[in-house]
Amino acid sequence: MMLHTGMRKARAGRATPGLVTVLGAVVVAVLLVWGAVRMAAPPERSEVRATLSAAEALAGGDTEGFARALEPRAFVFPDDHGPHPDYRTEWWYLTGHLDAVDGRSFGFQLTFFRNALSPTPPERASAWSTNQLWMGHFAITDVESGRHVHEERFARGAVGLAGATADPFRVWIEGWELDGERPGDAFPFRLRAAMASGEALELEVAEGKPPVLQGDAGLSQKGPEPGNASYYLSWTRMPLRGTVTMDGEPVAVTGEGWMDREWSTSALGEVHRGWDWFSLQLDDGRELMFFELRRADGARDPLNHGALVAVDGTVRHLGGDQVEIEVLDRWRSPLDGTEYPSGWRLRIPEEEIDLTLTPRVRDQEMNVTFRYWEGALAVEGTAAGAPVGGRGYAELTGYAATENRPPS
Repeated sequence: MMLHTGMRKARAGRATPGLVTVLGAVVVAVLLVWGAVRMAAPPERSEVRATLSAAEALAGGDTEGFARALEPRAFVFPDDHGPHPDYRTEWWYLTGHLDAVDGRSFGFQLTFFRNALSPTPPERASAWSTNQLWMGHFAITDVESGRHVHEERFARGAVGLAGATADPFRVWIEGWELDGERPGDAFPFRLRAAMASGEALELEVAEGKPPVLQGDAGLSQKGPEPGNASYYLSWTRMPLRGTVTMDGEPVAVTGEGWMDREWSTSALGEVHRGWDWFSLQLDDGRELMFFELRRADGARDPLNHGALVAVDGTVRHLGGDQVEIEVLDRWRSPLDGTEYPSGWRLRIPEEEIDLTLTPRVRDQEMNVTFRYWEGALAVEGTAAGAPVGGRGYAELTGYAATENRPPS
């Protein structure tokens, strides 16, 4: 299949009222498997798209010539805000919750994925030549109306269509971008994105707490073999302000965001079907990240891990045996009946934390090249016996029935 170099592919979806990492890395890995970008019209909400599974996308493949995440490393800024082309896959992933003066509330996701099709650039004297492909996912959840809208874009990393730089900080796919405002530091930066259907987001993003080094000093092991890992950093509470545009109306908003930065060459092992990932911002000033790797045999994976971030930014790393998650409810996709978890009880007994996580809108499914559920959550429960609330995001991969079908 041929890659159409100068065009954008946009996929837009709308959830019916009252009914949504990552994804992180897996979506862009589809490009590696396919080796090309298909050009097609946006699907209707009822159209089921053929995709690949999370395990196929991140189980490894041909890693020869690429750098691997094998051991902890020092992180250097501003360099590590920018791209790491020696690694096959990389992403800049942002979610957040936004509130308007009139009481309306919104969730959003904006993710930029970079994927290398080969370890070195092609030796061709053309401005269009590149080994880098880019994918973007953008979604807004309007809590009041129960709507979840989303879009997908692709571009090659050539002739200014897509790319990333560390200093000045900038990540972009055509009109979607993160754009730093001062040399030598990514923060604050501007976030700008607009869908073909008119929904848009423009925010100023401040750093908030310092970055959390996930896993072992930033090395997040996700598979049993050496190198089945990513370098993983999180900014867990970033102040936000700007505008959300829905139905042609720009609305002033403020809120808090979360940003994950990861790069790797392979991650999941062959035993994995997908993962459930949670990022929570509690109203007592703490944050929590935790993910469960879902195995084909149904066993609890020993590599599950997370982090609890204190008010002052100090981090307690959590193993899978320290966090208990119980599914409380399920939701069926109107696309094909795929069943996703839709409500959880999350407990950390050693911290006396007992939380109920509820989707703010039931249908926040991403009907894109790689189908997954990525959505805003409401949090309520107790911490050390006292009431605690908050908000968060969940990412659920490896559930869609079509993930086992080959691409058409």
